Amino acid sequence: MKTLEFLLLGKNEAILAILLRLVNADENWNAVAFHHENEAQEYFQNHKIDIVLLSSGIEDHVEKKFTSFCLEQQPEVEVIEHFGGGSGLLKSEILHRLHLKGKI
Repeated sequence: MKTLEFLLLGKNEAILAILLRLVNADENWNAVAFHHENEAQEYFQNHKIDIVLLSSGIEDHVEKKFTSFCLEQQPEVEVIEHFGGGSGLLKSEILHRLHLKGKI
C-alpha cells in the first residue's frame, strides 16, 4: 500500500499535536500539521496531498475557503472534518471515506 500524505489544519495546537501523532502512528500514513491556513496553502501548493484533515477552531468561512482552495488545486484530494472522538473514530472516518471513494 502506498503511503498516504495528510495535511492537518486546526487552531488548537494541543489537539493538532495529538492528531499529528495519531496519523503518523500508522506506518502507511504521513502527516504535516499547520495552525494557520496561509502556511497550509503554501505547503499544499507544493506537495501532493491525499487527505486534508480539518480540526477544531477553524472559522466557518476559513474552512469553506480552504476546502475550495484544496479541491481547486487537487480535485482528487479528500477533505475530512474531524472534531474529536478519539483515535478509533479518526481512523474509522479516514478509512470510511477512502472506502467510499474506492481508494482502498
